[in-house]
Amino acid sequence: MEIRQLRHFMAVVTEGGFTAAARSELIVQSALSTSIRNLERELGADLFDRTGRRVVLTEAGRALLPQARALLAGARSAREAVAAVAGLHTGRVAIGTIQTLTCVDLPGELAVFHREFPGVQVSVRDATVDELTAALRAGELDLAYLAPDARELPEGLTVHATWHEELVLITAPGHPLAAAGRTLISDLAEEPFVDFRAGTGLETAVRRLAAHCGLRRRITCDVTQAGLLVELVRAGIGVAFVPRPIGERAGLPCVTVRQPDPGRTVVLAGRGPRPRNPAAAALLDRLTCRGETVRDAAPAAAGRPGDRRPPEG
Repeated sequence: MEIRQLRHFMAVVTEGGFTAAARSELIVQSALSTSIRNLERELGADLFDRTGRRVVLTEAGRALLPQARALLAGARSAREAVAAVAGLHTGRVAIGTIQTLTCVDLPGELAVFHREFPGVQVSVRDATVDELTAALRAGELDLAYLAPDARELPEGLTVHATWHEELVLITAPGHPLAAAGRTLISDLAEEPFVDFRAGTGLETAVRRLAAHCGLRRRITCDVTQAGLLVELVRAGIGVAFVPRPIGERAGLPCVTVRQPDPGRTVVLAGRGPRPRNPAAAALLDRLTCRGETVRDAAPAAAGRPGDRRPPEG
């Protein structure tokens, strides 16, 4: 059994299919399929049920999953030790993010990091808060931007920085609320809403806000992509709560909501006070504006000035 085969196995599990897994591993699908078949032949059991549209784990596959994670974590620790000795000329770091992250210019930050450490491969995954949290705890991610929505993070996870994002109501151009520029939560009872699917950080924050204010929203459409949500609002399907930068970038009216002021908290989290992976530690320094590489870098965009709170010390 080879580490490469286990990595391919985990890629299929994470991506939910062979095509996406091959793309994430930067190999052709036939090579990945052959790798999985060889692993199944060596173990003497099928690991995936391929009869449906989406591959799912068999009982043998589910039994292998925790062992594969542990073996890959061990191999990763070995690579990290070598990377540390090599002065980060090589290495790998995995970071997760909620899809609607706006308080940080993550592409810009990663560009600065890449210029400083061009040999380090960065993997970025966007998913729901629960999926990101599970991946962080399992060691599949080194760091993650989460919107925990007042929930405490699971034991073993550490918050490295915190932001507060202002939420606004976006509407189609010409909507009556757009001319007013501001509204009360109580005035939205008759409005149709476009919303994210349950489990995203934004959907949870908006749902809690509505429940707190006694607003029973009429949701006409729910989506999984921020871009599609914006276009549905633009087309007049409904209104939506989003972080202000999303509405401004889309050029849609951003209606300020009062009583109460809607917002959400976003955190950068990791396992323990300091990543054991040297590449992740270097990226954490970049993202929390610590370390020598920050001096010549432009500051990250924030939800509102002064809302970013890096850890003490």
